[in-house]
Amino acid sequence: MNWQFVTATAAIATSLYRGYAPMRPEPDTFVAAGPDTLPMVSRPINPDWILSGNPVARAAFHSQPADKCASTVVWDCTAGEFRWFFGWDEMVVILEGEVHVTAEDGSARTLAVGDVAYFRAGSWATWRIDRYVRKAAVTRRPFPLPLSLFYRVLGRLRSVVKHGL
Repeated sequence: MNWQFVTATAAIATSLYRGYAPMRPEPDTFVAAGPDTLPMVSRPINPDWILSGNPVARAAFHSQPADKCASTVVWDCTAGEFRWFFGWDEMVVILEGEVHVTAEDGSARTLAVGDVAYFRAGSWATWRIDRYVRKAAVTRRPFPLPLSLFYRVLGRLRSVVKHGL
């Protein structure tokens, strides 16, 4: 691969991505709210994804940085089983209830109150909720591949400079 192309792509992507240098100051430097105080709104699950039951999902927006590449939400859902596509990276903490999750590779886990889980962007998982579940979720838009590679190389170079080989 041509290094000039890689460098140009990384430079363009860096100029377009405002994650590390927002163009405007972030209006809220601290946001705090209990999950029960946030207004929940209906967020229906794609009917094609539902495997059984009639799950009813809701979500409440909590916060988002100025670059809009991440967000924090509270989400809840009633009983049912469905497949879910994670368009963004997502880290969840179960606040109430439990969910039985089966990943694409067949691994399964029951997530209960206090459990933390991570779902990679672009992956699918099957969620089975027997009664009810509520989670707090932090989602993050993945970097475009050239920019991601650029930041990895940059991080490695910084580490080498700081710590030596």
